[in-house]
Amino acid sequence: MEIKVLGPGCSKCKTTYQVVEKVIKENNLDVKLTKVEDIMEMMNYNIMTTPAIVVDEVVKIKGKVPTESEVKELLGI
Repeated sequence: MEIKVLGPGCSKCKTTYQVVEKVIKENNLDVKLTKVEDIMEMMNYNIMTTPAIVVDEVVKIKGKVPTESEVKELLGI
């Protein structure tokens, strides 16, 4: 599984990355987590608001910081 956190580096984007990273570590998941800050790359996902979470190339959350339980639900935990 691959998860990308899209955002230019604002505090909400950093917090989103930290929430996703914490869920991955606490549940010992085999996930490739990357942070995408390049505007051109973010445009490929057709999002207008950040932060956004992309799971296996599908945009799942955009425009808000998810809770840990929302991330767990996305990952099927």
